[in-house]
Amino acid sequence: RVAKQELDLLSADELTILDAYSAGVNAYIQDADSKSLSLEYLFLGLVNPDYEPPPWTPLNSLTWGKAMAWDLRDNLDSEIERAKLLKIIPRNQLEFIYPPYPEDHPYIVPGFSIGQSPAKEGADQSNQNPSYTDQQTWDAVVEILAGVQTSLENLDQLTGGGFQSVGSNSWAISGELTDTGKPYLANDPHLGSQMPSIWYEVGLHCQEKTEDCQLNATGYSFAGVPGIIIGHNDRIAWGLTNVGPDVMDLYIEKTNPDQPTQVQTKDGWVEMESVLEVIQVAGRDPVEHQVYITQHGPIIGSVYGLDDFKETTGLAIPENYALALRWTALEPSCVFCAIWDINLAENWEEFRLASQAFNVPSQNLLYADVDGNIGYQMPGSIPIRVEGHDGMLPVPGWNGEYEWQGYIPFVDLPNILNPTQGYIVTANNAVVAPDYPYLITEEWSLGFRAQRIVDMLEAAPKPITVNYIKQMQGDNYDLLAETLVPPLLEIKFSDPDLQAGQDLLRDWNYQADLDSAPAALFMVFWQNLITNAVQDNLPDDYHIGVESRAKEIFRQLVSQPDNPWWNDPSTSARENMEDIFQLTFEESYREMVKEQGKDPLAWRWGEIHTITFKNEVMSGFPFISKVFNRGPFPASGGNEIVNATGWDPENPFVIDWLPSMRMIVNLNDLTNSLSIHTTGQSGHAYHPHYIDMADLWRKIYYHPMLWDREHIQRQGEALLILTP
Repeated sequence: RVAKQELDLLSADELTILDAYSAGVNAYIQDADSKSLSLEYLFLGLVNPDYEPPPWTPLNSLTWGKAMAWDLRDNLDSEIERAKLLKIIPRNQLEFIYPPYPEDHPYIVPGFSIGQSPAKEGADQSNQNPSYTDQQTWDAVVEILAGVQTSLENLDQLTGGGFQSVGSNSWAISGELTDTGKPYLANDPHLGSQMPSIWYEVGLHCQEKTEDCQLNATGYSFAGVPGIIIGHNDRIAWGLTNVGPDVMDLYIEKTNPDQPTQVQTKDGWVEMESVLEVIQVAGRDPVEHQVYITQHGPIIGSVYGLDDFKETTGLAIPENYALALRWTALEPSCVFCAIWDINLAENWEEFRLASQAFNVPSQNLLYADVDGNIGYQMPGSIPIRVEGHDGMLPVPGWNGEYEWQGYIPFVDLPNILNPTQGYIVTANNAVVAPDYPYLITEEWSLGFRAQRIVDMLEAAPKPITVNYIKQMQGDNYDLLAETLVPPLLEIKFSDPDLQAGQDLLRDWNYQADLDSAPAALFMVFWQNLITNAVQDNLPDDYHIGVESRAKEIFRQLVSQPDNPWWNDPSTSARENMEDIFQLTFEESYREMVKEQGKDPLAWRWGEIHTITFKNEVMSGFPFISKVFNRGPFPASGGNEIVNATGWDPENPFVIDWLPSMRMIVNLNDLTNSLSIHTTGQSGHAYHPHYIDMADLWRKIYYHPMLWDREHIQRQGEALLILTP
């Protein structure tokens, strides 16, 4: 419905582009026989013989942007988690497992400040539950949130999304530091693993660039979206990483006991908007679902199926309360306009002008051009919250005291051109220092990848070459190992096997390489340490994960060897850090012996750290999934490592998000740019290009990013000419 509103924001030229794109898709569908369509359609036809692919429309392209905004969301899940935990643990413990951004880690634009403002002041955090409601009501709201969280997880399984720990890396290096005298721009977005690849590589070139036909760009796009999402044209290059701003808030709405379709506002009772959603289901009657929308947004209780709440939890839904979601993506914007205008931009000013429309999902936009400039712009609709509202917990929706006060003006959003250090690094780390007057989020990725990238740039042999940048993108150095390994080596073990395990780590360079034995042992130790030191103090259904938050927690805990978090609540003894380290190392060593044998030198990180590329649509059918899925493949890297991978703590080391592509743009000679993505250019199972990139990708190899007509035609495999 929001995408329909966005159609009205398009100019005539932009709508023409979307119409032409849709016409091309539909021409293929119309002319294709059953063998030309992908195998998914064959299996869908077996399940539903009447199924035919519907026509593609501009609305579908715009809706894809909403799907990506959902996939890149961050705050909603943690807002629910915090609310649930507040019912169980004191607030000081909650704050410990949600640490702030470390002051010793890098900011993207450290000096950007526009003066002080009360907009950032947070709420009173001295109470066990929020001060605006009684404990009984808060407990009831928390039970509803638990149901909402379960439904969010189910939705993520259906869509293949929900990678909230998703990260990305990008950096631009000034020509003053490079071998060519012009910038390099590198980017590797981290997204959920899937089959086929979420990206495909494409060049869009006018036969001749003129005033009437200005398109001359190449890079990566999503199927269903016109234009280059990440790439370069003949003047500029650009990359994206996720900002992760807090653009979602949960509002507790008071409903009218005498008229349940009304909610209370500061001006009295107001009727909610009612929308009947009709969902088509193959082989069954359509499913109708009534959605209610308040001034803040949709009631997510009904959306996520609380009808069976009492049956599944044994608790009654609290009378007179509901939960509404306010989210910037539910307000119309024009991200497609921004993408298309960036494709056409020729300088920094035009790039920034285009980025103003890049509202949701907010991205770190990195820039470099052939004139030698590097730059950064953070765009996005970032809400301004009132004093007392930090966006960390659900707030009342009935009294008007927690309403958003508009959005941060674009002129105040962080940006920089040609910084003095000669490089810009974005890795989902904090964009600005704490003196920035507006609240962007309290939940940055905590800067481990950014710190390592900065360290490598500072230590790089000068001038910096493309080969060094390739090494950077494939870097497997684990910064946390610097913190955890030294105290582990100080423990005196009498068992010679455990001493051999220590020796393995003593000689380790902290690189989580594919064939590394110490990396395998350390990663198992790290996973078990989370359980033994922190997880055992938390509810069984809550996991702190293995990403930057967990790493920062342990970076702090190691300096506090007698912190109560080290104590095991299941024993009568009082454990400290050394006790837990010893217990965990013994457990981890035995686990590796069981998994990979008695010879520690033969252990391999890649044997347990694997990636299987799954077709999410077809993975629900075991006998069919083998047709589409590929793997497992051994892989290097790890959590909060530059070569970043991630996994579910309940299924450790089985990769579910990863660098979805890698790109290095050479602004001195665009024909010498490099790229690779995960699987292949084709989405057709058994096509030669369905999985032919996977081995290159996991070994950090690249192919030339073809640019000029001569090179493209020389290496072309086939030629298709479309005539009007």
